[in-house]
Amino acid sequence: MAKGDNSFTIRADTEALGDFLDALSEAADQAVRPAAQAGAQVLYEAVKVNVSTIGSVTGNLGRAVYQAFSPEHSIDGVQAQYHVSWNARKAPHGHLLERGWVQRYAVTIAKGGKWVTRVRPEAQGKPRPKRRATQAEKDAYYVPRPGGPVHRLGYFFVARAEDSMSRAVEAANMELQKRYDQVK
Repeated sequence: MAKGDNSFTIRADTEALGDFLDALSEAADQAVRPAAQAGAQVLYEAVKVNVSTIGSVTGNLGRAVYQAFSPEHSIDGVQAQYHVSWNARKAPHGHLLERGWVQRYAVTIAKGGKWVTRVRPEAQGKPRPKRRATQAEKDAYYVPRPGGPVHRLGYFFVARAEDSMSRAVEAANMELQKRYDQVK
């Protein structure tokens, strides 16, 4: 082995590199939530578009769509979670439009677009069957649909927003890149 006659030493000041890495780490921590929100915004807009294609009677479903930050499922600087859905209190029929339903009974569409299930003449004035009533009790109270029950397909307005997932990931990545470029 050589005695060091042919060796040399390079001294480099890496303080600037350390400062850059610290700044980059801090920027990455601060970029997590904005990046997640950018992706959630793309999905939110996709859900809104999907709802608008259904057609509107009252507009409640369109107004009920929301995106919300979920602090209980997020870790500062590590992960951020947003929920995109609809408020079931504002649009209780949303699950029917999302997944579909079986229509057993005849309905009348009243003013304002409200669906009213028709009641048999002999049952008028009697209390409505309870939610957990047997099928026979409901059949005795409501007018059956002519032609029998029909399955109404759902519109899957939230589920179809998954088609926009690649654009959502791209939006999140663009937000991260923007934050990285600010550090450089």
